[in-house]
Amino acid sequence: MSSELNTIQRLINNVEKAIVGKRKPIELVVLALVCKGHVLLEDVPGVGKTSLVSALAKSINGTFKRIQFTPDVLPSDITGFSMYNKKTDNFEYRSGAVMCNFLLADEINRTSPKTQSSLLEVMQEYQVTVDGVTYAVPKPFMVIATQNPIEYLGTYPLPEAQLDRFFMKVSIGYPSNDDEKNILKLHAQHNPIDSLECVASIKEILNLQDLVPKVYTDERIYQYIISLVSAVRSHPNIELGPSPRASIALHRAAQAHAMFKGRDYVVPDDVLAVVKPVLSHRIILNREAKMRDVSQDEVLSKIIMEVSVPGTNY
Repeated sequence: MSSELNTIQRLINNVEKAIVGKRKPIELVVLALVCKGHVLLEDVPGVGKTSLVSALAKSINGTFKRIQFTPDVLPSDITGFSMYNKKTDNFEYRSGAVMCNFLLADEINRTSPKTQSSLLEVMQEYQVTVDGVTYAVPKPFMVIATQNPIEYLGTYPLPEAQLDRFFMKVSIGYPSNDDEKNILKLHAQHNPIDSLECVASIKEILNLQDLVPKVYTDERIYQYIISLVSAVRSHPNIELGPSPRASIALHRAAQAHAMFKGRDYVVPDDVLAVVKPVLSHRIILNREAKMRDVSQDEVLSKIIMEVSVPGTNY
């Protein structure tokens, strides 16, 4: 696992040169990448969401496209469309924003549900279908969508089916005073992203994506994941719990975290490290919990304390 660990560490360290003091969010986004997952970045404007995606794309020399989601954005802007070519007397495909390695869907909740749903196929199948013809997107492919958790005026909340396609929900948060001072110094002369170099090849990323599922999982870990998910579904504050897709995502994220820690087997700490970012956006609280301002993270924290952890003899 040493070479794989080195690749992941190089990626994280390189992105951290541009995104100061936010190693944990960077780690989670990189783990989602090696799991072939998509990320919902929920945070206030100006904390570095776009910069994080741009830095990650530059770190592997991947193609990066950003689309500002507004009410007038059409599904064809995302998936592409067919255009008649008079010279060839044929309809030709004109690619949309999805034909890249990293698609930043900025303020995804500001566009219509019809446009939001145009991402469903590509997020699940890594392909788009236009006029009955299927087109595969480049590998690796990752959607990183952003939304502001505070401002809801003129927005279209993401439906449960769309939220469930996101592998993780990650928040960056405000920097500490010391980190913000370093950010000011870093940006005093130039944009730090401009000086970032490619530190990992696309081939290395694809190799990592193939290796993650091979990380060994003991039967007790499987049962631990099921116990956590079942406890969430049956919790009195939950109206709608995580789906089996969420269980699969939690297991895969735990495998990637084990690889990140240099192990070829999963331990309970790997599950605990990713359970909140994987499950929190897949939980819908009931009306009583909302009235009492209970959060998804609070529910998960309580469940983590209550569900017994498997023995440590691995």
